[in-house]
Amino acid sequence: MDDDDPHDAIERLEARIEQLESKIEGCRKFILASKIAVTGGGIVLVALVFGAIRFDPAWMAGASAALIGGFVLWGSNVGTTREAEAEIADAEARRAALIGQIDLRVVPSVTTLH
Repeated sequence: MDDDDPHDAIERLEARIEQLESKIEGCRKFILASKIAVTGGGIVLVALVFGAIRFDPAWMAGASAALIGGFVLWGSNVGTTREAEAEIADAEARRAALIGQIDLRVVPSVTTLH
């Protein structure tokens, strides 16, 4: 981003940060859903093993799929969240550097009459 106007680059970085934050929020929802799937699948498997639920291969397959799929979804979204957080940190550092390059003016204090 070697633009002459740092204001445009700052705007693009802020838009990217907002995109990444919404991506993280979506990942958090999937993480919650995956935790529910892991818990539900685990409970059903334990209930099948101890006889609380009559053994049925379909229930066992479904519970196993929920357990394994939940772990996969959980891990994938945690990894995506970490990557997005790292990108946000990088974008915020670049934004801070660009803001530091701007020649800011000090506005003199004015006495108001109200």
